[in-house]
Amino acid sequence: MSKKIIIIGSGIAGLASAIRLSTHGYSVVVFESNNYIGGKISEINKNGYRFDTGPSLFTMPKLIDELVKIGYKNPEKKFDYKKIDTTCSYFFDDGVILNAYSQNKRFIDEVSNKLDVDSKITRKYLDYVAFLFKSTNKIFIEKSLHKLSTYLSVKTLFSFLKIPFLSIFKSMNKTNTQRLKNPKLIKIFNRYATYNGSNPFVAPGILNVISHLELNEGVFLPNRGMRSIVDCLYEICIKNGVVFKLGSKVDKIDFLDNKVNGVYSNKEYYSADIIISNIDIHYVYNHLLNKPHYLSRHTKNNRSSSAIIFYWGIKRTFEKLSLHNILFARDYEMEFNEIKSSQNIQSDPTVYINITSKHIATDAPKNSENWFVMINVSHNKGQNWDLLVKNAREKIIKKINSFLNTDIEKFIEYEEYMDPTSIEFKTGSYQGSLYGSSSNDRMSAFLRHPNFTNKIKNLYFCGGTVHPGGGIPLALNSAKIVAKEIISNEKK
Repeated sequence: MSKKIIIIGSGIAGLASAIRLSTHGYSVVVFESNNYIGGKISEINKNGYRFDTGPSLFTMPKLIDELVKIGYKNPEKKFDYKKIDTTCSYFFDDGVILNAYSQNKRFIDEVSNKLDVDSKITRKYLDYVAFLFKSTNKIFIEKSLHKLSTYLSVKTLFSFLKIPFLSIFKSMNKTNTQRLKNPKLIKIFNRYATYNGSNPFVAPGILNVISHLELNEGVFLPNRGMRSIVDCLYEICIKNGVVFKLGSKVDKIDFLDNKVNGVYSNKEYYSADIIISNIDIHYVYNHLLNKPHYLSRHTKNNRSSSAIIFYWGIKRTFEKLSLHNILFARDYEMEFNEIKSSQNIQSDPTVYINITSKHIATDAPKNSENWFVMINVSHNKGQNWDLLVKNAREKIIKKINSFLNTDIEKFIEYEEYMDPTSIEFKTGSYQGSLYGSSSNDRMSAFLRHPNFTNKIKNLYFCGGTVHPGGGIPLALNSAKIVAKEIISNEKK
């Protein structure tokens, strides 16, 4: 009889874990408190507009391709996506608009033409972030940092020998200032700190590795939007016999003699040989295990930033805008200082606008666009978010009007929003932080909670709040680490 695995949460890491383990012969049941699957990767369909409500950036599609290959065992089966030519359009307050491209030679030429930066500087920098990726990916992302075996390999030795060249001991901003010189180009590359909710003026320079995925490997878009990633993985799970229990919040993890036995949900008991948590690590220890002291070291880590997101149905099209757009603050360092103070919306917020209808016509009515509009804010510390959302909306509209020379409010015919409190309520993210712990500390990669615990046998963790971190590629890698660990332990 196959061993029974219960997965708590149906975020992308939970789905990926279910695929990897069900295809390996395990009986897998997924408990989801919502009446829909997908965690943060959800969607809104209203008034002819469709919005992806969570992650909007798709890189490293090979990780999804790998799951399709594992789940279907059929080379004919594919996940449909396309590479996007313009990865992002960057808008500066002096009127300069710079387009980044998936083909990095075009990006280098754009930087040279728009910012008068020597092509050799940009080329050398892109080679540098590629070096960061190749030096760290196999060790810091694809393997557990909490297993002795990870450190007893030649590859790990070579990775550690490269540490002096990985900018671990100076900030992203300092690294970029030294290498790039141009203020606008520095601002563009500092921006990547926000991809895991960090501050580029504090976070270690090694995080510049994030830009490699966009500018050296490219940006992609699923043909039916980000939500279709979840739909694809769910279909594979069903094909392989994974059972889903929706509207089934897990109330407690049952363990005896430091070994899991099962879970309680909706006043019923479900036994299990192995349990995988795909929900926020703080919630697990504080509510499901009632062992908050187990998490003491990790609670000291700073929380990542959160966001205020508006979903606007815009009854007009804007040719200047592309799929991903950034309207930069004038003073970027001041913006991050204001986010840290957390009590007010920053005086001049950087605004991100994602418009999938630029590539997916059915995401908005004809001659209209679906705008996902976001600014970074502090995680929830008890602020008056009703007031802050109102203030954010006013500042965002003022900025958009200034940058695009328009009156955007008169074109908004549909609107919803999320703030840190609703993000926490809908996704279970502790204090509404989007990425769990921030990566502002140079040791943050080592301080993230491991994918298992030595205190309770057969309890594992995947998703954005544990190693290796937040974002779709890292969450998928956490599932790979967990599955490999479980299979390895079972063989022993």
